[in-house]
Amino acid sequence: MIRVLLADDDPLTRAGIRAVLGEDPEFDVVAEAADGREAVELVQAHRPDVALLDIVMPRLDGLSAAAEISGTAPGTGVIMLTTFSEDEHIARAFSGGASGFLLKSGDPRELFAGVRAVAGGAAYLSPKIAQWAIRQLGSGGDRMSSAARARRLVDGLTAREREVLALVGNGLPNAEIARRLHVVEGTVKVFVSAILRRLEVPNRVQAAIIAYEAGLVERG
Repeated sequence: MIRVLLADDDPLTRAGIRAVLGEDPEFDVVAEAADGREAVELVQAHRPDVALLDIVMPRLDGLSAAAEISGTAPGTGVIMLTTFSEDEHIARAFSGGASGFLLKSGDPRELFAGVRAVAGGAAYLSPKIAQWAIRQLGSGGDRMSSAARARRLVDGLTAREREVLALVGNGLPNAEIARRLHVVEGTVKVFVSAILRRLEVPNRVQAAIIAYEAGLVERG
């Protein structure tokens, strides 16, 4: 059972996401919040596996709430819910404590995949969010130079590290990567740490973006 907290100031949005998650008995929405401050307090009370946070909320915005949750409840993975109209907020969120990014208007299957991935300790990017990030967060917004830089960084990895990076880009947690590569999970953790260091990025989300840019991940 994956325990989920849902935070959004729009009750209809909360109801819709709760209904989607309710279609699969693997998910249990243990608490709901209408603002970021309440979300932080409920995470402390319930310690869910995943917190789904709207980016724009009253009292405390989702990005600030994500940072607090990451600092005080590291066992709770954070997924930001967004729309493309909030692109300036998305850019800020990539340097924050979130592990996943989903579009509110996205395919429900992405919601299931994203929550499972982040609950398992992985990062997850909605394919459309990944494409946005490639266009907007690259080197000066220059798509060609951004892709070239990503390929140069990836070329500096070993073949096994590139294989692991591709699986990280696909949103797989360490346990699943270990199963696919027939190694122990501790070995995957060592690989991921080395990859982050060699790519000079702070987290799996930004490593996943480089995987997309370098062509290691099929673009949906």
